[in-house]
This record gives sequence, structure tokens and C-alpha cells, in this order.
Amino acid sequence: MRGAPTVRTATGVSLRAATRAWFLISLQTFGGPAGQIAVMQRALVDDRRWIGQRRFLHALNYCMLLPGPEAQQLAVYVGWLLNGTAGGLIAGILFVLPGVVAMLGLSAIYVAFGATTIVAALFAGIGPAVLAIVAQAVTRVSKRALIGPVQVAIAVAAFIALAVFAVPFPIVIVAAGVVGWLTGRHQVTTGGELSDSEPSDDGPAPVIADDAIHTASPSWRRAGIVLLVGGLAWVVPMGIVVATTGAGSVFTQQGTFFTWTALITFGGAYAVLAYIAQQAVDVYGWVSPGEMVRGLGLAETTPGPLIMVVQFVAFLGAYRDPGGIDPWVAATIGALLTTWVTFVPSFVFIVLGAPFIEKLRNNRHLTSALNGVTAAVVGVIANLALYFALHTLFRDTTVVTAGPLHLAVPHLDTLRPLAVVIAVVAVVLVYPLQQSVLRTLGICAALGVLAAAVGLPLA
Repeated sequence: MRGAPTVRTATGVSLRAATRAWFLISLQTFGGPAGQIAVMQRALVDDRRWIGQRRFLHALNYCMLLPGPEAQQLAVYVGWLLNGTAGGLIAGILFVLPGVVAMLGLSAIYVAFGATTIVAALFAGIGPAVLAIVAQAVTRVSKRALIGPVQVAIAVAAFIALAVFAVPFPIVIVAAGVVGWLTGRHQVTTGGELSDSEPSDDGPAPVIADDAIHTASPSWRRAGIVLLVGGLAWVVPMGIVVATTGAGSVFTQQGTFFTWTALITFGGAYAVLAYIAQQAVDVYGWVSPGEMVRGLGLAETTPGPLIMVVQFVAFLGAYRDPGGIDPWVAATIGALLTTWVTFVPSFVFIVLGAPFIEKLRNNRHLTSALNGVTAAVVGVIANLALYFALHTLFRDTTVVTAGPLHLAVPHLDTLRPLAVVIAVVAVVLVYPLQQSVLRTLGICAALGVLAAAVGLPLA
């Protein structure tokens, strides 16, 4: 791009100022990806003017194309734009650090006191509230993703494939990306337009101009170094775990499984949680369906990416199968190892791909594939909402199988009245009253405690 300005991280925002800003942002990252992206939008685009609106949205769109939590990757990307690799690492680490500490503490509290009446009452209120929060995620993503009949068809097909036929999650995502790419290719071939709305940006000129070219140019030498360092960051801790605990230990299982999920989490945490829940509950037996809902409720109340629910799952799984180690030590190791393997790929994807992504910001084929994946995410999140609803509102379910059919059906006589009432309250709070996630969870948790105080059955 001849004549475009160049991003010079040494003379732009200082690393110290950026670190202070990322720390403050990390303490406000509640409410899932939408809330986290909004916090960064306000802090980086509106208030500080470190990056322009169009550049911010370009970065977000391409982060959504990658596997992993898009809000955390967006932080790494913007940190890299401002201060290079060091800035990206600092931004990404600070983005998740408060959530890691909080989830570790809450997981320990759950294990130690989960059987007490007060904790059971809190979760009796939080579980139904999560249903409304996930439903809100469906509507929010659908407004952005379903921009035409093709996207609507992809979303519906993804939901049916997952909910009715139990098609593996990675196949659904890959198929959606291919359909999106083919659709975009057809539009280009026939002279159609793939235009995105250009938002107005009337504020002062940002530090990183919208058409600026970053000084870090893509090269195979740099890519090789990043892959080597990233590979070692995964191989070393996993090698130690396998060597000291064995290939069949819960730690090896968790490290391997959550590495795989980190590589297929297209569309953020909500999109992959149904797959994680199915594997963690039915295959590995680390948690129960109800505990998956409670874990998501805890993740909703803490700062950082919602994918931190995997730390809760790993904590409980390792605690219950410590393999000769003290259960509390095992739980801590499992939780921290899972967190490590979950986020290492995110850093590698951004640090490795950012220079290439900068060169491909206007590539129509990538944009088309992204549109297909994002549309499928609507169906994936809707399937997650169905999964949570079945296991929250009903005590028992049965899986009906007939040929390719694989459908979970609830036992109507096991309906939980208290859960239904609190779920309705949560829907009212989230939709007509437009209350925040934290306030909704707080009110519903209080309703659970009130129900226990007057003697209503919690289960």
C-alpha cells in the first residue's frame, strides 16, 4: 500500500502505559466476549484513541476466523500492534490472569463446600440463570451473523446436525466454512458484492492509523521461530506430566483433550462448550451435566474468557482421580495445566499469523469463510442452550437413537419447578429489563438462597 503510514511501536504507546491499560481492562472483562470486546472498544478506541474503529474491527473479524477465544486473541493482536511481541504477550496474559486466580479459588470453594445447603442454594439459582445468558448469546450473535438466507440456512443446519444427529463439532465448523467460502466465491464470480459497513470514526487521529502497515513483515524465518517456541511451550510441560504421571493419567488426558479443544474452538467458548460438556461428562466422567452448568455460571461471574470453565472441569476431574497424589495438589496441577494448554495456541496463532493477517485484511475468500463459520456458531450456541436447558430444568433425560438419529429427550415427570421459575425470572431480567450478567446471576442466586430458607426443594 504505497504512501500508507507505518506503525512504529517504539515511538507510539509506551510499553509501561500499555501494561497499565491492559491491567485495568483485565479487571473489567465480565459478561462474556460481547462485554469484553465492548470494554476494549471503549478503552482503546473511544477513550485513548490508540487504534481506529476500522482497524479494531478488522482485527476482531480475523480473530473470529481463528480457533480460540476471540476477545483474548483480540487483546493479543492489539497489544502486538501497539508494542510488538512483548506487548501482545503482556496483553494476553493480563487478560486471563484475574480469571485464572478467581476460578481456581471458586473451584476450591465448590469442592470443599459444594455439599452444604448454602452453596447448593446458590447454584440452584445460578444454573437456571445461565440458560437466559446463553439464550442472549444466541440472539446477539444471530443479529451479527445471519445477514442473509444462506447464513440462516447454515445456522439451522448446524443446530440440527448437532442436536438431532450428533455430528462431531469440528465437522460442522469445517463444513460451514467451506459453504461460506463457496458462497462468497459464487458472489464474486457473478459480480455480487461482499461489502461491509464502514463505521464512522470522527474522533482524533488514532496512534495506529486504520491504513497503517505494521513494521513486522511476514517471513518464514520468523514463523519458524514462533512455531518452535510455541511448540516447546506445549511439549515441555506435557512431557513432564507424561514422564511423571504416565500416559494414562488424568493429567495427560486433560492436557491432550484441552489442547485439542483449543485448536477447534471456532466462534469462542459458547460454540465449543457443548462438545466439551459431552466429552467431559459422557466420555471422561470428570463432571456431571449439572456441574457443567455450575461451572459456566462461575465463569460468568469472573473476569476473563468464558472458556475458563475448562479450569473448573479439570480441577474437579483431577481432584476425583488424583492418581496417588494429594487430591488438592492434583486438582491444582490439573487446573493450571489445562489453562496453560488452552491459551498457548491462542498466543501462537496471533504472534505467528498477525503479520500475514495484516497483508490479507481485505481478502474476500477469508471473509466469506468467516461468514459461514460465524453463522454456524449461532446453531452451535443454540445447541448448547438446549443441552443446558435439558439438564437444568429436568432431573433425567434419555438419548433416543435410531439410525443416524441421536436425540436427548427429557423425562417430563422429572421437571424441576424451582429451576423453571428462576429461569423465567432470568429471561425477564436479561431481555425486557436488560440487566447485566452479574446482576442477573446475583438476583437468581439470591432467589436460590431464599428458596432454601423457606424449605423449597432445590433438586
